[in-house]
Amino acid sequence: MRKEITIKRRPTRQIYVGNVPVGGDAPIAVQSMTNTDTCDVDATVAQIQAIQKAGADIVRVSVPTQDAAEAFGKIKKLVDIPLVADIHFDYKIALRVAELGVDCLRINPGNIGREDRVRAVVDSARDKNIPIRIGVNAGSLEKDLQKKYGEPTSDALVESALRHIDILDKLDFPDFKISLKASEIFMTVMAYRKLADQIEQPLHLGITEAGGFRSGTVKSAIGLGMLLMEGIGDTIRVSLAADPVQEIKVGFDILKSLHLRQKGVNLVACPSCSRQNFDVIKTVNELENRLEDIIEPIDVAVIGCIVNGPGEAKEVQVGLTGGTPNNLMYIDGKPHHKVQNEQLLDELEKNIREQLAARQQD
Repeated sequence: MRKEITIKRRPTRQIYVGNVPVGGDAPIAVQSMTNTDTCDVDATVAQIQAIQKAGADIVRVSVPTQDAAEAFGKIKKLVDIPLVADIHFDYKIALRVAELGVDCLRINPGNIGREDRVRAVVDSARDKNIPIRIGVNAGSLEKDLQKKYGEPTSDALVESALRHIDILDKLDFPDFKISLKASEIFMTVMAYRKLADQIEQPLHLGITEAGGFRSGTVKSAIGLGMLLMEGIGDTIRVSLAADPVQEIKVGFDILKSLHLRQKGVNLVACPSCSRQNFDVIKTVNELENRLEDIIEPIDVAVIGCIVNGPGEAKEVQVGLTGGTPNNLMYIDGKPHHKVQNEQLLDELEKNIREQLAARQQD
């Protein structure tokens, strides 16, 4: 489909989370986080695999105890996607998961405690080529910053971030990424904008605790979209009170809508009206279910009538426009054959898969 604008991304230092490049000229990575009990190895592995199947590049796992760290080591051996260990306060847990092969440490250096403990974690990360993610959250700002600002603000988030960054700078450790998350969209956006001008490291974007599936998707799309449009952001997580698999799907939909990353079916569909010649909503919902396994990018249009249908169908690889008495299927922007309502879904799926198969043979 035609692009009216190309987003110029902010240049950043590139790091690697496992085999996934983050920053630089790498594609924006999409990640989620498990919500199982980490000590339940089987459940956590199953969820990681489901998240990976949805297309995730990176998965974060909470590691709150030493028992969880040992479980993390077992989990790491059973999956083949980069894992980030989420750790707070106890530096010994960070040291242990580093030994067990973690791909990234999510810590706040200022929360680790004494300088020797921070240095031990950083030295271990350096020796094993493990990057660090600094995660600043409006809900857990340092007490003195809460007192100074009275409430969470974008300036408070940035000041907290710079404190943690300063610690890593003094230890000559540049391989980190950073996030500044709040549930309030404008606070989050302003914080990222301010920090983006001050550091060269990649930024991990998210609107934290965004809410349930519907409201959280809307808030994330608006907040992340504002930043991504400005070229800010190297990896994202859509934080939803929902199945983590949905976070990945929404994340890719956000990136697809901005032409920042293409994965799976980009579906153009009308909201339907009385002009429709088939049940558009039912058709689209069922088609999405049938095509969940597709990873290769392909543009598809499903339009219920001939008013906008032909125009949209000419811009995609597979298009369907409603008509009387029969609907019309387009292939590569050209009318191809007529389809009766009873065969719509089967014909759409067949033609989409045929187009993808033909592309792979070229």
